[in-house]
Amino acid sequence: MEASAHDGLRFWQFMIAGSIAGSVEHMAMFPVDTVKTQMQAMGSRPVKSVPVGVAHSLRSILKSDGPMGLYRGIAAMCLGAGPAHAVYFSVYEACKKFFSGGDPRNSAAHAVSGVCATVASDAVLTPMDMVKQRLQLRDSPYKGVCECGFLCLVRTTVVMNAPFTAVHFATYEAAKRALMEVSPENADDERWVVHATAGAAAGAVAAAITTPLDVVKTQLQCQGVCGCDRYKTTSIGDVIESIVKKDGYRGLVRGWIPRMLFHAPAAAICWSTYEASKGFFQELNNRRDTDAVT
Repeated sequence: MEASAHDGLRFWQFMIAGSIAGSVEHMAMFPVDTVKTQMQAMGSRPVKSVPVGVAHSLRSILKSDGPMGLYRGIAAMCLGAGPAHAVYFSVYEACKKFFSGGDPRNSAAHAVSGVCATVASDAVLTPMDMVKQRLQLRDSPYKGVCECGFLCLVRTTVVMNAPFTAVHFATYEAAKRALMEVSPENADDERWVVHATAGAAAGAVAAAITTPLDVVKTQLQCQGVCGCDRYKTTSIGDVIESIVKKDGYRGLVRGWIPRMLFHAPAAAICWSTYEASKGFFQELNNRRDTDAVT
């Protein structure tokens, strides 16, 4: 594929940059994700749930499994995160170029491109995400990736992830543009700070808005494990009704604090790593072009 006109990278370079960014992000933030998963899954027990905070969940994990309990399921994440983010970012960049027509202020195009990226990457990540979450649960009967099997809730997962990515990408592009316009003369020197700050804002906003959908996804993926409810259908409406009936509307925002604590720094790490990787490839391509001319 020819180099992309909007920032001079080839498709495979977007894929490598995305794979690196996704792997670094998830490995760095995996313990926080484990706490969030356990908090949300506890709302899927047959009895009325007792409010559980971040500190309580963390102490429970450390008491039962020690520090390594925070990393249960990381092998599944490593298997899925790299390929999924390679697809995620490369599809996003291709769609962004197509839909925006080069207009950096087209937030709708950024949101639509994020949804397209989700549809493509979730086909890769959903099975491994399900395995990861089952391994993260306290007293999980599964000891490794091969024991979990694969439950492909791709359709439901895409429906629930699409709003997150739409908000995430639109917020990131808008925040990045606003930060660069504040001090355009220092934009290149402060590039890492801009990407990290815009990424953190995008991650926090998207996480806060879409927590109810994430609770539904977690409970569907963890159903039938460690005493969690088993649902008759994968209907989002049915699961939401069940959660509200048992725990009230508070149950739909269970785990929102660790979710924001995860996504804000995770997005900062991911976007800054991704943009740094893109910068490396841009310099490499420029040197090659210069050498070819001379």
